[in-house]
Amino acid sequence: MALKTKITEMLGIRHPIVQGGMMWVGTAEMASAVSNAGGLGILTALTQPTPDDLRREIDRCRAMTDKPFGVNLTLLPSVSPPPYAEYRRAIIDSGVTIVETAGSRPQEHVEEFKSHGLTVLHKCTSVRHALSAQRMGVDIISIDGFECAGHPGEDDVPGLVLIPAAADQVTVPMLASGGIGDGRGLAAALALGAEGVNMGTRFCATVEAPIHDEVKAMLVSNTERDTNLIFRGFKNTGRVAKTSVSDRVVEIGTRPGAVFEDVRPMVSGAKGRQALTTGDLEAGLIWAGQIQGLIHDIPTCAALLSRMVADAEAIIRGRMTGFLA
Repeated sequence: MALKTKITEMLGIRHPIVQGGMMWVGTAEMASAVSNAGGLGILTALTQPTPDDLRREIDRCRAMTDKPFGVNLTLLPSVSPPPYAEYRRAIIDSGVTIVETAGSRPQEHVEEFKSHGLTVLHKCTSVRHALSAQRMGVDIISIDGFECAGHPGEDDVPGLVLIPAAADQVTVPMLASGGIGDGRGLAAALALGAEGVNMGTRFCATVEAPIHDEVKAMLVSNTERDTNLIFRGFKNTGRVAKTSVSDRVVEIGTRPGAVFEDVRPMVSGAKGRQALTTGDLEAGLIWAGQIQGLIHDIPTCAALLSRMVADAEAIIRGRMTGFLA
């Protein structure tokens, strides 16, 4: 079974399901498993310490799948930013044909990727940002609802409103992201105007995800209420799994006069990586979305995608048509 959409045709994939970039998770193991399952796997560039390491990871992924895969390049404000241009060059020189961009001021990178013929997906959390990215020339918009893990923006608009609002104005194909993890979400995204879905948290709870079993078990046991919104007072909202660490970050961040330096020691990427690799849930932040409430097992990527598409098709062919008089 398969669902044919503009996304499957543009990306050369069987299923309209994309694995978004995830720090420390978007490795060759993860990306190749998703691509081999018929979706689009994505490596996370900044998970690799250097651009040369990224080149090697791309080569490693290419040895693990003969299907299309992409690379994520996330642009975040930083006092000492990574060498984005060098990572960009590594992506281009390695012959990657699909790139996912995210973050602020992507125009320079979008223009360079497009000049070399790459297909560019850009993640946005608002309609206005999606329209701006479309004007820059991106090929696909990934519209990220408030339910998502990571940075949902500051507008707090959930997918049920954001996806169709974007579909009303965006003319390039769209992926729906945030709060999607099963066939119902896939069918709903298509009904709301998207051509496919982009998932992160759901892929963390798969056999192939390169994270500790304790973290996967947490994702299964958690409910949709088990997230925290951090950094709200710093205008850089992030959604993470609810743990004692994120509870403390929220508490400190809501104190009068709080600044980011007050929480910096608890939220470093190195500590988050430690939590993912060791299973120590108190080591650092674990980024996860509200879809946790709909995660009940840890399947292979192939089983997950097959189930999602079969369930979506059953909904579209059966349940939806059953309402017609």
